[in-house]
This record gives sequence, structure tokens and C-alpha cells, in this order.
Amino acid sequence: MSEELATSERQIDNERLRVTEWRFAPGAATGHHRHAYDYAIVPVVDGELELIESDGRRSRAELRRGKAYFRYAGVEHNVINAGTDEMIFIEIELKG
Repeated sequence: MSEELATSERQIDNERLRVTEWRFAPGAATGHHRHAYDYAIVPVVDGELELIESDGRRSRAELRRGKAYFRYAGVEHNVINAGTDEMIFIEIELKG
């Protein structure tokens, strides 16, 4: 059985910035990926994510609507909606 994938909608993509809206049904995942740029996440709704690192370590993150967080380039993980409702957030990537 294959894992349901999160959906994304690119809103801005230019030489300096990329902004993407991500939507995750309960249990949906991004698939394993590596972030090429520094980025910020701004949750649109409250929710809980499960993060699976490259080495298999798992952790959970509680996201709160409007409470942004920042990560440096190089992060590698799979992100899964661990909640019971749709998770929506805006990802802002800084290209340099």
C-alpha cells in the first residue's frame, strides 16, 4: 500500500525566493527530501507532524497557526501529518 502524498501549490518562485503552500490530509507525507535552501514554515492551522530523519530517527512537532519557525539548508526528512485534520502550512525558501 502506498503512502498518500501531500499536495503543494507554488505561489512565488523567482531568483531570491520560493513560496509554497503545502496541504496534508491525515497520514499524508512529503516523501523523503533534502532542503537545498534555508527556509521558514508558517502554519495556517494547528497540527502535529511526524518527522523521519535520514537515519530513521523519528520526532514529533506541534505546529500552531501563525507561529513561524526557521531551519537552515541541508535538513533531510520525510514529513507526515500525524494529526486527525488536514495540515496546511506555507514554506518560504530563501535562495540567497
